[in-house]
Amino acid sequence: MPPIAVIEAPSILGLRPTGVETLPDALLQAGLIGRLHARHAGRVVPGNAYSPSRDTTTLTLNGPGIATFSRKLADAVGAVVDRGEFPVVLGGDCSILLGDLLALKRRGRYGLLFLDGHADFYSPEANPNGEAASMDLALATGRGPDMLANIEQRRPLVNDEDAVAFGFRDGDEQAAYGSPPLPDQLLAFDLAAIRSRGVEAAARDAVAHLTRDDGPDGGFWIHVDADVLDDAIMPAIDYRLSGGLSWDELTCTLRHAMQSRRAVGLEVTIYNPTLDADRTGARELVRMIGQVLA
Repeated sequence: MPPIAVIEAPSILGLRPTGVETLPDALLQAGLIGRLHARHAGRVVPGNAYSPSRDTTTLTLNGPGIATFSRKLADAVGAVVDRGEFPVVLGGDCSILLGDLLALKRRGRYGLLFLDGHADFYSPEANPNGEAASMDLALATGRGPDMLANIEQRRPLVNDEDAVAFGFRDGDEQAAYGSPPLPDQLLAFDLAAIRSRGVEAAARDAVAHLTRDDGPDGGFWIHVDADVLDDAIMPAIDYRLSGGLSWDELTCTLRHAMQSRRAVGLEVTIYNPTLDADRTGARELVRMIGQVLA
């Protein structure tokens, strides 16, 4: 395991300022740096003020600001990668994925293990609230307005066949709002499929897909949205859904990813400390991350 560097990325440009921006503070206060024996590699903050209105170019909240922030975050993540370190990026909302993947796309072909309770594949036209945090997987795979889906003319940041969506359970919502389906080339394990196969088998298959001989030669990034966890154990989420993975199931999945020795970085998003008065969620996230990475 290479040395670990933690980057704070408290952007809520792709969501709204309800408290998710305090995720880095909560996890650092819960001892993440010490648990990982990590270097603190800085804090990247948006240069644009939050706007609650969709911009007319992208039909998305804060589209220009997200594009600018993504390039800035990519610079920070890239600097960590070039030092031979393993970046752990603390969001913020899920739109930070664009900056993290942009850093990797500047350096080659990488994959994505996308652990999220939602598929995040909305188009701007179907998105009921204009939040990029509901579109990040679509944008990362090159779908959507150029400003966000073709940053630095590097569309897509990850190929369909190099991504795995794992743990989503929002199929009814997707159908109700008209979210486009995930493409056939993108390997998908919704929660029902994981339950049917068992988490060990599903995680093993997901990692095998990302490490196949004709797959991404650079390795793969790990996206962890806290809402992939069961709502009963992680209620500190703005958009709650019943069900989800247990702590043991998420730990198992991440261990399979790390044991492959092909994971190159990890991000944590969406946990909202203001909805977690005693910070149990922060302590449990630090414990789990420590078990997997330390």
